[in-house]
Amino acid sequence: MSTCTTIKAEDRRRLWHPRGTLCAVCRQHTRGFGWFDPHRSKQPRPSVWFCSMPCQSFWTRLARERFAMVDLTEEERAAITATMKRVALLMDEIGWATPLADLTEAQVRALIEEAVEGFREAMSDIARAQTPEVPF
Repeated sequence: MSTCTTIKAEDRRRLWHPRGTLCAVCRQHTRGFGWFDPHRSKQPRPSVWFCSMPCQSFWTRLARERFAMVDLTEEERAAITATMKRVALLMDEIGWATPLADLTEAQVRALIEEAVEGFREAMSDIARAQTPEVPF
């Protein structure tokens, strides 16, 4: 007599879902959209995860264009420009004459958070604008 354990759908989902992973495009929490390298046969295969289909489509298009390149894309440059405007507004509040060494921990944290959030939002907006709307 053999004991056979049945795996429920919820258990299978728990095994593959990338909990705690951030979107490869906009750095939001992932929601189950993923990609793995189909050409690599060794485990574990390189994989990336996404928060939405627009981010997945955007990353796939970029991967086809330049998978191994490290230069910034035009989209990333545009996102950095958008982020600079947000960081500049915060620097206006802090004071442009304040040396970086004189900033408080809270001010440095606010600058970093503003830069990261600005870049994430800009990349997400660019991905949405370049990807057609999904009909469902």
